[in-house]
Amino acid sequence: MTGTTPRDATVLREVLDGWKAAVDAHQPDRVAAHFTADAVFQGLHPYSVGRPGVAAYYDSQPLGMTADYRVLETRRPADGVLFGYLDVDFAFTDRPTVSVKLGILLRRTDEGWAIAHYQVSRLD
Repeated sequence: MTGTTPRDATVLREVLDGWKAAVDAHQPDRVAAHFTADAVFQGLHPYSVGRPGVAAYYDSQPLGMTADYRVLETRRPADGVLFGYLDVDFAFTDRPTVSVKLGILLRRTDEGWAIAHYQVSRLD
């Protein structure tokens, strides 16, 4: 990783580890709790704004889906804002793994760090 401090990498991983645990457990409301109330969310379906859209997206995912991520790059564009660019593999019990690129923007809130923007891209 370049462009960030070890502390920033720790912040990013703490948020993503919580997101991953909730995705793996198929707990959509818990997934959504890792996002800001006004988060812009773009998975592989039409985008939404806010936690209800995040929860609905993950609720629609099949049981047994898991996420594994690898941080590729991070940046700190401003105080209280942290950008991450990642490889993410979504594995399923009944079909091939879907590999995506994920750009996320974390924002520090009164409750701690949360995902304010989430953008998935498939390159294949």
